[in-house]
Order: sequence, then C-alpha cells, then structure tokens
Amino acid sequence: MGSSERKDRSVAIRTGTPAVAPVVAGAGRDTVHPGGISVLFQRGLTPVVSQASYLRYFPYSEPYEHQREAMGRIYEALEDGSDMLFEGATGTGKTLASLVPALEYAREHDKTVVITTNVHQQMRQFRRDASAIAETEDIRAVVFRGKGSMCHIDVDYQECQALRDTTRDLVEAEQEQAELERKQGELLAEGQAGDSDAAAARSSVMDELESVEEELEEFADRATCDHYYRNLTADTTDFFAWLYEDVRTPDEIYEYAHERGLCGYELLKEGVEGVDLVVCNYHHLLSPMIREQFFRWLGRDPEDVIAIFDEAHNVESAARDHARRTLTENTVESALDELSGVEDPRADNAENVLETFLGALREAYEEGFEFGERATVGENWYDLAIDNEDRRDDLTLAFLQTYVGPGYESEIDAAVELGNELDSRYEREYKNGERSVRKECQTLQAAEFVAQWLEESGAMGTYPVVSVRREQDGTDGETLDTGTDPADGEIYGRAELYTCIPNQVTRALFDDLHASVLMSATLRPFDVTEDVLGLDDVETMAYGAQFPEQRRRTYTVDGPALFASKREEPAVQESVTEIIEDTVRMTPGNTLVFFPSYGEAERYSERVSEGTTYLDEPGTSAHDLRERFTDDDDGVLYTSMWGTLGEGVSYDGDDARSVIVVGVPYPHLDERMQAVQDAYEESFGDETSGTGRGEDSAGWRYAVEIPTIRKTRQALGRVVRSPEDFGARVLVDSRYTERAEMEMPSYAVRGSFPPEERAEMIDMDPEKLKFGLLNFYADMDAYDGDPPTP
Repeated sequence: MGSSERKDRSVAIRTGTPAVAPVVAGAGRDTVHPGGISVLFQRGLTPVVSQASYLRYFPYSEPYEHQREAMGRIYEALEDGSDMLFEGATGTGKTLASLVPALEYAREHDKTVVITTNVHQQMRQFRRDASAIAETEDIRAVVFRGKGSMCHIDVDYQECQALRDTTRDLVEAEQEQAELERKQGELLAEGQAGDSDAAAARSSVMDELESVEEELEEFADRATCDHYYRNLTADTTDFFAWLYEDVRTPDEIYEYAHERGLCGYELLKEGVEGVDLVVCNYHHLLSPMIREQFFRWLGRDPEDVIAIFDEAHNVESAARDHARRTLTENTVESALDELSGVEDPRADNAENVLETFLGALREAYEEGFEFGERATVGENWYDLAIDNEDRRDDLTLAFLQTYVGPGYESEIDAAVELGNELDSRYEREYKNGERSVRKECQTLQAAEFVAQWLEESGAMGTYPVVSVRREQDGTDGETLDTGTDPADGEIYGRAELYTCIPNQVTRALFDDLHASVLMSATLRPFDVTEDVLGLDDVETMAYGAQFPEQRRRTYTVDGPALFASKREEPAVQESVTEIIEDTVRMTPGNTLVFFPSYGEAERYSERVSEGTTYLDEPGTSAHDLRERFTDDDDGVLYTSMWGTLGEGVSYDGDDARSVIVVGVPYPHLDERMQAVQDAYEESFGDETSGTGRGEDSAGWRYAVEIPTIRKTRQALGRVVRSPEDFGARVLVDSRYTERAEMEMPSYAVRGSFPPEERAEMIDMDPEKLKFGLLNFYADMDAYDGDPPTP
C-alpha cells in the first residue's frame, strides 16, 4: 500500500525522565501530546510491562521502563515475523532493547541473531555488550570480519580460494595415503599369518597407494597455504575453546592464530556455524554474493536469521553502493589482449562485441564533454551525462549504431561462455602449479558487464553513467594507452550501472529473513524508510530524548538563508562568522561546526578568530583529528556534514559542549542525484506530492530533503550523550525557523523534524544568540570563574 494509505501502527514516546509516558489511543503519526510528550499509536494496545524471560539476557541491573517496553514490542514483532523500525535518541538503549528479546526468541526457536553496522565504533560497542551478556548467560558470540584484514599472507579472494582448494586436496591426498598405508600394513600381517585372500587384497591396495603417491608428487609444484594446512592437520580444539570463552575481536583472533601458524579467518568461518550471535559489517548482509556465503558459514537458511541493523538510516546508501556495477576502459582492453592469444572460434565473437562496446564508450565520453570540460578532469572519477528521457542512453545508442555482426546477443553469450571456460582454466593452472598467482579472467568480467548493460541500462530505477578520470603516475599500477592526445594527459572512461532505488537490493533480503530490527536515532519519517527499503508488514516505534530537557538547548538562528547562490556574499559571510564566534566565545569548552561542504568548513576556519582551530580535510585521519580536538578545552572543529565525523562518533561530556550546523546541508545536486529523484518520483509520487518546484515533489523529499535532515539530526546528536551531560545545538539558517514556514514555505525545513524536536527549537535573532547561550551555560554552572562578556 502507498504511504498515504498506511495504517498507523507505531508508538513514540519523548520524555526527559526514565518514567514511561502514557500511550494515547488515537494519536496520529508524529503528533505532539500536550505537555511536550510525543506519542504515536500502535494497534490501540497499552504495552504490558512484566518480568519477561528474555530479561535474563539483560546484563546490567535493571532496564529503564522505556527500554523494557521496547523489548516487549520487539519480542512481539519477532513472534509475528514482522520487521521493526525503531527510532531512539541517544540514551534510549536501542542496542540492548533489540538484542535481548532477539536472543531469547532465537534460543526458543533455533535461530541465529546477526547484529550489523557500518560504524567501527558501534562494532566495538556491540562486542562489549555481547561480552557482558556472555558473562551471565551461556551464549556463543563472534565478531566477524572480512578476509582482507585477516589474511596472514595477503592474497586476494580468488587466489585465497584457489589456495584453500589446493591445500584441502593435498591434505585429503595425505590422509588417503595414510589410510592406505595402514590398510596395506594390516593386510601384510594377515598375509604373513597365512591368509591368501589378504595377499591379493594388499596388491590392489598397493596399486592405489602408488597412484596416490604420484598425485602427492604433483603437489610439490602447486601453491598451497601453510596456515590453512595447519588448520586442517593440527588439533584446533584449544582454539575453539578459547574462542567461545569470551567474545573475541578479529584482531585477537588474528594474533592468536598467527602465533600458532594457523589461519584465523578460516577458523573463524568454522567457528561461526551454530553460534547464537554474530556481529558483522553491513556488506555481509547487503551484498547478495557475500550474503549467500555468509549464511552458508552460519549453517542457516535466511528464514532462520534475525537481523538487527544499527544506524539503519545508512542502509539506503549502503545498499545502493553494494548494487553498483562498473567496467573500466582498461578492463576491456585487458580482455581484448587476453582474447588475442586464445585459439577458439568464440574469441572472434567476444572480440567483436567488446571492441564495439569499447569504441562506443570512448565515443560516449568524447561526445559528452562540454566546451572546456575536458580540461577540468582530474584523478577522481568525473560523471558525464549520457541518459536520455525519450530513448536509450548515448553509450547504448553508440553501440547499437556501430555494431556489425551476426547478432550481439549471441556474440555476448559466446563471450560469457568462453570467459567461464578461461576462468576455470586459470583456476586449474594455479592449483596445478603452472601459475604463481591466480589469474583473473578479464574477458568474463567484461562480457558479463556488457550483457548486463544492454539488458538493464534502460530499466526503471537504473541510471546508466559514463565517468572519466585522468591517469596519474602509478594509478592502479597501470599505464594506459586510450588513444587520447598525450598533450592533454591520458583520460580513460568507465561505464556504470547505478541503482537509484535501494529496495531493488534490500526487498529480497527482508523478505527472506525471519525478521529484522532496524534501529537508528534518525529513522523517521517511517513511511519513507518503508518505501525506500521495500519493507512490508512493519511495526514502528520511536522514543525521543531520554535525558533532562533543561540540560539542553536547541537554537534556530534567524540569520540569512544560506542558499548556494548567497554563500559568496560578503554580508552573508560576515553574519555567519559572527554567529560562530559568538557561539565559540560563550561555550565553556569545545565546539563542533558542521558545513554543507569541506570548502565551506575551510572558509570559516580561516575567518573565525575565536578558539583553537581544528580543520577536517579530505585525506586526513579523522580519528587523529578527533583525538587532538577532544584533548583540548577551547577547540573548534570545522568539518563537512557529509564527512565521517557527523555520525557514529561520540563526543561525551567535555569532548564537545556546543554543536553548530551552518546552513541546510543539501548534498551536491548532480545528474546522479537527479536520477535518484526522478526514480523516487516515478515510484512514490502521487497527485498530492506537488507539481511545481522540485522541492515540492516526492522525489525531492525522498532523495534530498529527508536524508539531509537526518544528517542534520545526527550532527545535533553529537552533544548531550548522558543524563549528566549538557550542551547547546545551534542551527544557523532562517529556513529552520517558524518564520520561514509562513514567509517562504517552499524552502522551510522545520516541518521535516519530528514533532518533539520541533517543540524544543527556540527561534533566535543572531545578535541575541550569545545572551541565550550565556544564560543557559550559567544556569548549568558551566563557567570556570566569571562568564565571558557577550
């Protein structure tokens, strides 16, 4: 059903104390209850608070009442096989509220819980929570990480797979040799004792033994993995006993295995089967290929898995990243080089179709350059628009117009078939010791992509893109000859199939799982999350800030509306500079300042004279910068809202007292983002979504405004991280104010925040902000000595 037809099935509570606010029957979605309590209705039922059996998994003294209520709601959803959208502000205790009932339900119904995140800090927190649970309850939990960071000999996935297979074959042959030697020894003894049949049987066994010994001699020239060999031949009982004693980190597993000459990654794969809980990264669930293998290692079918997604507002973009498929010009060239040495009639078919695609790719980007645009291409990929509203994209058209042959469909089929055979040959050659490294089949990669491109590039929700970059010395370890003018520097291209609508990736996952819990501090509006991820039959609940309201302030400063066209104006820059300086001067501690871009962050880091400057720049270590900033007591950290310091990073207590968001940090609105808007509008727009400005459309709301407001809310959540903490949040842009809703409603964004957050916003004139901050921090007794002068 569409978002406008949904039944309201959710409950949201916003309170400044641990007490549970009442559930109000009939309250609408995202409404504000009198007294400042936001309530959403769920099936007209009042949550039941009881000493449920799942509380045995709660590792601390007592849960908060709201946490206890959330556990009950989640357990009921798991019983129904329903997915749960769970928004909870900092301090809600979302992780344990989700994990505790999931572990109980999984134990009762023989399922495995997988908790996943894309934030390293959260993985560490999950490990600590799991360890605390394991201290009081008998559970097996592991933290799973990909092979790349755990390989002891640093080989890629394909090579590792070939090494594993060869090593396993070697060990099986050695085991067979040992068994035959044992058997022939027994038969020899029986023959010497007068058993005539034993002598004949021994002769047959000796023939088999000779064959196995010849096979073993062949392994002398084959590449194997010593670490994995010891996994297969040594007694690893002690490892698994050690693994399950606590919740071990991947680094601990790596070190333990390395000291004993074992392969920690392969041991971890064995150890994950049958466990109660797995902590892992998003890609183990969002990548279809990895997910299939991951479930096999778990020894579980998808319907036997309960998935908990942390920071679930990021699932949309992560799924899109996992779905993207690319083919670079140099891969096609490598495929053609590969085919030139292949004596097979299908090689001519493959060469014809790949040469045609390569020529079309070059034509598409050469024709796609506007005047002077070529000179702006650098070392980063640069998109060129090739999509057309009324016909296929320019690359596909160029291919179809220049292709000559018996039929590109049959030639692509032949190319894929040949590529599969070549890939199998390379596998055998590596295993047999004929190659020192496992060669990847470029023909297979190129042919499969071309087949996908011609079939899918015109599909709804898929955006065909051609990108270019300028070759740099040492880039990718290759030097390319793309036929471009050397005087211009070498430019080469890439074709990409970009998935605009994530539910094309995620719907199948959520349909297959028993159930999932998606939790975040910024999941609302729930109907948009449901649509974008393809969720059906969803339960929802949201809890606002659980810490005392008097210990935080949210100021919406009625300064200039910071449209991109206005940011260069001297008066605008002067106004923003003064607002930042006033906030820094009146803040008893560190200040975080978020901007729409790194360029804006750098601009104001040079303009503002207050505090010690810490500038976040691309290519610098965000972790080191954060550590230096939090060690200060008068620091000002300037960063982009779209960087790595705006969410998933805690600034507790004195780490940061004030946070400023300058402007409405919309992302760069390029052709790719426009394609996402168009896809969302086509999928989710209706007669109520508006027909005028793009900002009125469902596409704009789904693709731009809501993700931007979520980013803003994440940034505001960097301060006030505990009941004892306090801090101020400052939104600098008139579009956040109530005045904007009346005077420029098409641009106002206040209404995109949840109701309880809107209720706390205090509109403030720029010149009065410093007095508001002074009064707030003075009330908190935060100043060491006399307060600063406004």
